[in-house]
Amino acid sequence: MSDPSSAPASNIPVFSVSELSARLKRTVEDAFGRVQVRGEISGFKKAASGHLYMSLKDPDAVMDAVCWRGTAGRFRFQPEDGLEVVCTGKLTTYAARSKYQLVIEHMEPAGVGALMALLEERRKQLAAEGIFDADRKQSLPFLPEVVGVVTSPTGAVIRDILHRLADRFPRRVLLWPVLVQGEKAADQVAGAIRAFNRLTPGGDIPRPDVLIVARGGGSIEDLWAFNEEVVVRAAADSQIPLISAVGHETDTTLIDLAADRRAPTPTAAAEMAVPVRSDLVYTVLDLQRRIAGAWSRQLESHRRALVGAERGLRDPRELVAARAQRLDDLSERLATGLTVGIERRRGRYLEIAGGLRPATLGRRMAQDSQTLARLAADLQRAGRLVWDACRRRLEEQEKLLKTLSYHGVLERGFAVVREAGGSPLVSAAGAAPGTALDIEFHDGHVAATVGSDAGAPTKSAPKPKRKPSKSKPSDGSQGTLL
Repeated sequence: MSDPSSAPASNIPVFSVSELSARLKRTVEDAFGRVQVRGEISGFKKAASGHLYMSLKDPDAVMDAVCWRGTAGRFRFQPEDGLEVVCTGKLTTYAARSKYQLVIEHMEPAGVGALMALLEERRKQLAAEGIFDADRKQSLPFLPEVVGVVTSPTGAVIRDILHRLADRFPRRVLLWPVLVQGEKAADQVAGAIRAFNRLTPGGDIPRPDVLIVARGGGSIEDLWAFNEEVVVRAAADSQIPLISAVGHETDTTLIDLAADRRAPTPTAAAEMAVPVRSDLVYTVLDLQRRIAGAWSRQLESHRRALVGAERGLRDPRELVAARAQRLDDLSERLATGLTVGIERRRGRYLEIAGGLRPATLGRRMAQDSQTLARLAADLQRAGRLVWDACRRRLEEQEKLLKTLSYHGVLERGFAVVREAGGSPLVSAAGAAPGTALDIEFHDGHVAATVGSDAGAPTKSAPKPKRKPSKSKPSDGSQGTLL
């Protein structure tokens, strides 16, 4: 090998890596001081510092891009993957990775069509979750005490709402100031809706009875904050009835679909929130007039009925006089009747007392004794007849019971086989090996257990002839069968 020190000298300058990277950076920035690049966002990421990192791509190439936090806060929409945009900025290099990248100073969607496609995709996604269902809508209160408004405090919108509420029906208004355009607008609007819902009824700060989320008209990019998912979900989850009044009548945002009512303008939202006070006053006065007229007509009707009834009534003094005369007549008859009644009862008493003499009383007692003896004999005779009839019927039932009872069958040499639970065993198939049985004879019960051959069909075998026993047991006990 040749010695490197002996190699011929070269006139190519030698740069350090940092020097070459710096010269490349100056060259690129001088050649492309400010450019516009159109491409599709890919690999979008928002760092904790607030800076945005992404790639811009088309079918043939990919370029890294970065957007600093201060610039990102001025965007009128939220960048996301798949969105085609036109970015304005300057081209530079990133020496730490030997890459070139675009520093974005301004970003716009590549056209209204791109935003509309994104809007439609988001609408379908939220609709599939039921966010826009009609059964989630709440009814607006007829006359709210407090109206909450979420809008910019400096625009004409809040003045229009306050002016319209003052004209129709003055109510207490709570304003939650928010940004209505830009990157932070969506989070502020959603936070205001949730903050109003967290207020405690009867607290130091009154909880609104109805909410109005309002903004003036503008382009689709200006209104994009009200299409963000965080705002739509906050409106759908609101426990306070919510009116959406974003843009003009022709503008439609996703918050309009999630709100309980949609107003074409902020002024119309104020009209929906409260009724017209003068109309209510007129209605109350009209009802008062109608009630007074109805009462007058009813009183007049009752007066005419009373006058008509009065014509058909007699003079009360005549009625009282007739009743007084009747009372006098009854008083005289009462005194006479008492005297006559006392005399009649005294005569009856004397008649009864005369019939209670000893001789008469003895005859009556003898007659009653004879009658009592006769009744006692009749009762005894009837009792014997009933007793004999019952005894004959009981004997007949006893004979019938003996005829139908199975005990007579047991006395003829049969037996009843039962399982341990007491249920009769009616077939050999039901006797599994090892089953405990109870066998009832005419003179008692015997416990048994089914053997291993139980249940198998067997042929009947001729009974073996028993040999007569030559001798009987001397102790009088029964011998064994085996």
